[in-house]
Amino acid sequence: MKIVFIGTVEFSRMTLEKIYSFHKDIVGICTLKESNFNSDFSDLSIFGNSKNIPCKYVNDINSTETLQWIKEKSPDVIFCFGWSRLLKEELLNLPPLGVIGYHPAALPLNRGRHPLIWALVLGLDKTASTFFFMDDRADNGDILSQREILILEDDDASSLYKKIVEAALVQIEEFVPQLIAKNFPRLKQNHKLSNTWRKRGIADGKIDWRMSAKSIHNLVRGLTRPYVGAHFTFQGSEIKVWKTEVVKCKNRNIEPGKVINEGSHKHPIIKCGEDSISLISIESSLKIEKGTYL
Repeated sequence: MKIVFIGTVEFSRMTLEKIYSFHKDIVGICTLKESNFNSDFSDLSIFGNSKNIPCKYVNDINSTETLQWIKEKSPDVIFCFGWSRLLKEELLNLPPLGVIGYHPAALPLNRGRHPLIWALVLGLDKTASTFFFMDDRADNGDILSQREILILEDDDASSLYKKIVEAALVQIEEFVPQLIAKNFPRLKQNHKLSNTWRKRGIADGKIDWRMSAKSIHNLVRGLTRPYVGAHFTFQGSEIKVWKTEVVKCKNRNIEPGKVINEGSHKHPIIKCGEDSISLISIESSLKIEKGTYL
């Protein structure tokens, strides 16, 4: 079974290496040379060149030139993992087995952008690792493989990313032999149950101290590394926040945004709309004194 692989993030690299470890017939790799969009960007040509796999840098995956390059490889299937641009019908119809995509959510739920981040920001207690057959609508096609992933209270973007990768690698070992044997499941999605998460912007990562401490904590754990980090502005500078802890606060006579540093805590504690939050890890070494307003 000949495979063309499309991807450009760390997840793409790890799944590519996994597939190659037990199925060497990867006939082409499409990736990006650089990206100012993906914080977990990975140039897959580094791995491809080390294994003598033909590689192509592409900006438009649907261009005539790219389509011709892929056609010449005569793939039986295309894997498209970690690629944020939609594939058009001509490319989707090119391989006999179709194009298999990936979405870290429990499809048909939570289609759309930033599924790992939104799951944490919204405080969900579970998500999923889903491989599906791509069609001309985002995250819409039949499901090939899906595995539930629990989200624990102490999970953040880094630990959830790791859980998702671990699940996906196990799934790949299961379904690649099924594809080779042409004996694989195709479960239609119930589109009536679907919802679509929107694209996030810079403003979505800004901390508003009027939010509850729990909501701010979820925002921080959703945007921490490998992502861009939640942030607030202090003395004209943008301060990134990487780790926080919710601190219960019974005093209702303190305004949101005030540094209170109650008890024996060594980190700044900020009063929020509900409870308080301890800034355990921030980008700056800036001293934030008790009584300051953020």
